[in-house]
Amino acid sequence: WYHDNLTRHAAEALLLSNGQDGSYLLRKSNEREDLYSLSVRGKDSVKHFHVEYTGTSFKFGFNEFSDLKELVMHFANQPLIGSETGTLIVLKHPYPRQVEEPSIYESVRVHTAMQTGRTESDLVPNAPSLGTKEGYLIKQGKIVKNWKTRWFTLHRNELKYFKDQTATEPIRALDLTECSAVQFDYSQERVNCFCLVFPLRTYYLCAKTGIEADEWIRILRWKLTQIRKQLEERNATLSS
Repeated sequence: WYHDNLTRHAAEALLLSNGQDGSYLLRKSNEREDLYSLSVRGKDSVKHFHVEYTGTSFKFGFNEFSDLKELVMHFANQPLIGSETGTLIVLKHPYPRQVEEPSIYESVRVHTAMQTGRTESDLVPNAPSLGTKEGYLIKQGKIVKNWKTRWFTLHRNELKYFKDQTATEPIRALDLTECSAVQFDYSQERVNCFCLVFPLRTYYLCAKTGIEADEWIRILRWKLTQIRKQLEERNATLSS
């Protein structure tokens, strides 16, 4: 979770796009050689805290720690206070330098931008959530079983569909934390179909090609795996 030359803006882009409450990383401060910045996400903002290296210890406010592990352990139990809003933030999720991604989909554009030498101002608007995907799919109606083309966007744990790509308000937003399965479906007369199973309804969708349907299925399954991991971690934390 130590990111050597990550800028403040790039840290914010990574944590807001791909992190969750309590995600954190450490980076070099661009103010002084002996300063580091601890960037922590709390709700929908990122706070930055100075950590000073004295040569033998790490100073954080009035506290002093022999190493970074001791600092993190301390603030995993003792909340930080967000400077402006007074928000309590606990260090829960280290943001790794190597990010787990869907095996078949894009790498994080922020990392790519950093490697190709683009400026930090280019990073922020181009920092997508891990596993972001969008495109047209044909969807079966709920009551009248006709098929209509809709524009779908996948961001974080939400799959939204719109009348078309120009529409600003979604027809519906599906919460993937409630989805139990995503799989190819062969019960329809159409080809390249797959379904998403929710408690009250199963959604039937078709892509233009088998490759595209496969991409949607894999990335949605990857999302469900990540959701289950987070749930297991949360339950383990609560039980302990």
